[in-house]
Amino acid sequence: MTSRDPDRHVKVKQRGSVLNMLRRLDKIRFRGHKRDDFLDLAESPNASDTECGDEVPLKIPRTSARDSEELRDPAGSGTLIMAAGVQDFNRTEFDRLNEIKGHLEIALLEKHFLQEELRKLREETNSEMLRQELDRERQRRIELEQKVQEVLKARTEEQTAQQPPKGQAQVNNGADRRSQGLCPRVQKWFYEKFGEYVEDFRFQPEECTVETEEPLSARRLTENMRRLKRGAKPVTSFVKNLSALSDWYSVYTSAIAFTVYMNAVWHGWAIPMFLFLAILRLSLNYLIARGWRIQWSIVPEVSEPVEPPKEDLTVSEKFQLVLDVAQKAQNLFGKMADILEKIKNLFMWVQPEITQKLYVALWAAFLASCFFPYRLVGLAVGLYAGIKFFLIDFIFKRCPRLRAKYDTPYIIWRSLPTDPQLKERSGAAVSRRLQTASSRSYVSSAPAGLNKDEDTGRFHGTKKGNFHEIFNLTENERPLAVCENGWRCCLINRDRKMPTDYIRNGVLYVTENYLCFESSKSGSSKRNKVIKLVDITDIQKYKVLSVLPGSGMGIAVSTPSTQKPLVFGAMVHRDEAFETIFSQYLKITAAAASGSDS
Repeated sequence: MTSRDPDRHVKVKQRGSVLNMLRRLDKIRFRGHKRDDFLDLAESPNASDTECGDEVPLKIPRTSARDSEELRDPAGSGTLIMAAGVQDFNRTEFDRLNEIKGHLEIALLEKHFLQEELRKLREETNSEMLRQELDRERQRRIELEQKVQEVLKARTEEQTAQQPPKGQAQVNNGADRRSQGLCPRVQKWFYEKFGEYVEDFRFQPEECTVETEEPLSARRLTENMRRLKRGAKPVTSFVKNLSALSDWYSVYTSAIAFTVYMNAVWHGWAIPMFLFLAILRLSLNYLIARGWRIQWSIVPEVSEPVEPPKEDLTVSEKFQLVLDVAQKAQNLFGKMADILEKIKNLFMWVQPEITQKLYVALWAAFLASCFFPYRLVGLAVGLYAGIKFFLIDFIFKRCPRLRAKYDTPYIIWRSLPTDPQLKERSGAAVSRRLQTASSRSYVSSAPAGLNKDEDTGRFHGTKKGNFHEIFNLTENERPLAVCENGWRCCLINRDRKMPTDYIRNGVLYVTENYLCFESSKSGSSKRNKVIKLVDITDIQKYKVLSVLPGSGMGIAVSTPSTQKPLVFGAMVHRDEAFETIFSQYLKITAAAASGSDS
C-alpha cells in the first residue's frame, strides 16, 4: 500500500487540474442570456468542428482488478467521494478531449450568435446616426429653453413696468376674456371655410419618379407603330384635305372656300371664321361619337385592310417583322430629323445667304407693325396667304420649272442642308484640297510631255500599288468616279473546291471596260480577278443565304469561262454597285452592237 501512495497522490493532482479546467469551461458556456438555447454538458456532442456530422461512440472505461481492490478496500480512502473521483479519473484521455471539444464548440457557437445579434442590432438601430440626431435635438432644446427664458424674462419686466391699477386691471381682464373667446371661433370658422384652399397652396418637394422601361418585344413594337399610325391619322387627313383644297381637287369646294376666305379677310372676320370652323368640327365629332354616320372629306378615304395579329410566329417571321417595323421607324425618324436640322441650320446662320433673307423679312415685318395699323397689316397678310395658298401654289405645282425659279420659300427650304450633308460637303472639300495639293506637287515633279488625262490614269492606285499594274491593264483604265475607292465584298467561286479558293475577301472596282476584283489576303496578282464587261452573259442581284430575310447583298455574274456564276457577296452598297455595273454593261454592249452593225 505504501508503494502505491506516490502514484495515487500524482493522479489526484492531475484529476484536480482537469476538474478546474471543466469548471472554467462551464463558466464560459453559461455566460450570457441565452444559456437555455444550448445543450447540457451531458447532451453535448462529442465531436469537433470537422466531425459534427459523425457520431462518436462513447467508450466505457474498464476498471482493472487492482482498481477494484482499491475500491473495495476499506483501508483506502474510506469514503464514497474518493471512490467516485477515482472512477472519473479512470476515464480515457480521448473522452476528456471530446468533452473539452464539446465545451469549446458551445462557447464558440454562443460567441458567434452574440456577434450576429450585435451586428443586426447595429444595422437596425444605426446607433451613430441616432446619436448624432440626439445631440442635435439636445442642442435645439437648449437653444429653445434659452429663448423661452429670455421671452419670459422680457414679459415679466414689461408687466412690472406697465402694471395698471386694480380697477383698470379688472376691466382689462374682462375684455381679454371676451377677445380670447372670440378669436378661436373666428379661426375655426375661417379654417372650416378656407382651410382646404389654403392647404392646396402648401409647398411640397417634388417626387422624382423613375419610369420602368419595358423590354424589347416584336409584338409590342408592332403594336406601338400601329397605335402611332392610328393616332396620327386625323392630322394626316387634315393635311391631305388642305393639299386637296390647294390643288383644286374638287373645283366647287375650292372655289367656295376661296370666296368665303377672301370675304372674311376683307371684312375682318378671319379669326371668327376659324373659331366657327373649330366649333363646327367639334360638333360633328360629338355627333359621330353618338353614333351618327357623318363623313366629310375632300379626298375620299381608302380603308386599308387590317391584318389580324398572328399568335404563333416562327423565328424568321419575328425577325422579318422587327426589320419591317425598324425600317418604318428609321424612315420616319429620318424625315423628322431632316426637318428639325433644316430649321436649326436656318436660324444658326449655317448658310448666311439664306438666313439673310429671313433676317431682312423679319425687320420689314417689325417696321410695318410699328408704323402701320394692325387692321391694314392683317388685311395684307391675309390676302397674300389666300392668294398664295389657292392660286400661286396651284400654278407652281403644275409648273415645276416656274416653281424652281420663283417660289422663294420652296427654294430656301430645298437649299437648306442637313447635318449629314454638311459633313459630306466638308469631307469633299478636304479631299478636293488634298487632290489639288497632290496634283500640284506631281506637276512640279512630272516629266514634260504628259497631259492631265495620262497623269490621272497613270498614277491612280489602290492600297497595294498602281491600279493598272495590279490588274495588268492599260494605263487609261481606271475606276469610275462612283467606285473610286471600291466596294468591299467577298468573291464566291463555286467552280473551286478548296475553301481558300472558294471564298476570297477583297474590293470590287468597275472601269470603262472591265470588272476588277482585288483580293486582300494575297499580295500576288494571281488571286485577283479581271472580267471583261463584254464577256458577261448575265448579271443579276443574288441572295447568298435564303434563310436570312431581305433581298440579299450579292451580285451574280455569269461568263462563258465559268460553269457556275461568280457571286460577289456581303456587299453593303449592293444596289449602287449593281446599277453602276449594269449601266456600264449596257453602254459597252450597245457600243459593241453599233460597231458590229457598221
